[in-house]
Amino acid sequence: MNLAVLKAEARAVAQRQQARLQTAIDENRDFTAEEETADADDKAQLARLTAQIQRAEAAMAAATAIGSSPAQTPPATAPPGTAPAAARGQLDTGGFAHLAEFAHAVRCANPAAGQNFRMDDRLAAPGNVHMEQGDAAGSYLVPAEFRQQIVNLVFDDGNDPIMDLIDPDPTASNRVVGLGDETTPWGNSGIIAAWRSEGEQMLPSRMALTPRETKLNELYAFVLATEELLEDAPRVGTLLTNHAAAAIRWKAADGFMYGDGIEKPLGWMNSPATIAVSKEADQKAATVVSQNVARMWARMIMPSQASWLVNSDVMPTLMGMNDAGGRPLWFGNYQDSPGGTLLGRPVIFNEHSRSVGQYGDIQFVNPNGYEAFRKQNGVSFADSIHLYFDYNIRAFRWVFRIGGQPVLSKPVTPPNGGNTKSHFVALAERA
Repeated sequence: MNLAVLKAEARAVAQRQQARLQTAIDENRDFTAEEETADADDKAQLARLTAQIQRAEAAMAAATAIGSSPAQTPPATAPPGTAPAAARGQLDTGGFAHLAEFAHAVRCANPAAGQNFRMDDRLAAPGNVHMEQGDAAGSYLVPAEFRQQIVNLVFDDGNDPIMDLIDPDPTASNRVVGLGDETTPWGNSGIIAAWRSEGEQMLPSRMALTPRETKLNELYAFVLATEELLEDAPRVGTLLTNHAAAAIRWKAADGFMYGDGIEKPLGWMNSPATIAVSKEADQKAATVVSQNVARMWARMIMPSQASWLVNSDVMPTLMGMNDAGGRPLWFGNYQDSPGGTLLGRPVIFNEHSRSVGQYGDIQFVNPNGYEAFRKQNGVSFADSIHLYFDYNIRAFRWVFRIGGQPVLSKPVTPPNGGNTKSHFVALAERA
């Protein structure tokens, strides 16, 4: 039997034993009689496979020592033990120096590699790097440390202003079910305070909570990497890891703003909760005037917590914007805050906002009005990076689960005044 097949079968048996033991631990119990029998059978099978592997490796080592032709032997392999399995830490590299070294090990672990075939012991260790089932060519779970690097780049890198505003809360579930409260202190529903005369009976009020569910959808990057790229370890980190993280981060942020809620987050720009402030009468196309931003401010819930999200195309207009008395509405501090402030609130230039004149080129956003979640265990199997190869080209797959939606389902009516308010206000199109 092929050595790679023997080792793959041994890994499968070991994983089966681990899963059985973990189930018993999780349920705080001993093995059942059926589990005891199955475990004994697996132990015997693993011992038999281990002996066969040792004999095959010894035969290959002897054949290599006497110079046998590769054509007369199974696919050539380097002597075992070249890279012994390392003990795992909390966030381990699996014994590999970097991602490129791991990629090369996976490439050589496929019998299709011919004379380059070699089973690295670091891949063979059941407690180190596990085989993922389901891929025709086989795929290995990338060590935890390399997976965590992607998680850090996506959520902690700070290169996308939207991700700085909307920080997804970690959760262990793929669906978050909460209780939405859209009542106001001045409304007629929910908790109400009231005056009373001495001795008068108190009238109770009840919380008006509505169950709301946020689904965490899969967000992935699937990247093909050539042999030339993977031979250069620094380029793997900069061109593959960093770029994949940037693409995932961009897509997540864009989903928080524009997602339609179908297998992706519900973005505030697609939500009924967002207020679209219409343009002024006779306003020219592709312009922003002082009345626009003043009316946007007036429709915001807690404007002291909000920020302006603006496309950089709007910058020339902001610099020349004054109120009726000729005083500037935008103040720039190019050293400390390049975006400056508009009506006292920060201006954040970003590439997600639409170009000048389009709906959403300037938005007034209170991030407290948006709830977002991400799968908590970024280094778990479901959220990990996977790699499999097709001889000269390998494919990397990063999978995250992210979800989000606005807190309000629609704008709220204030206690005084007829205009509704929301956490999200955008300027309508001026074509």
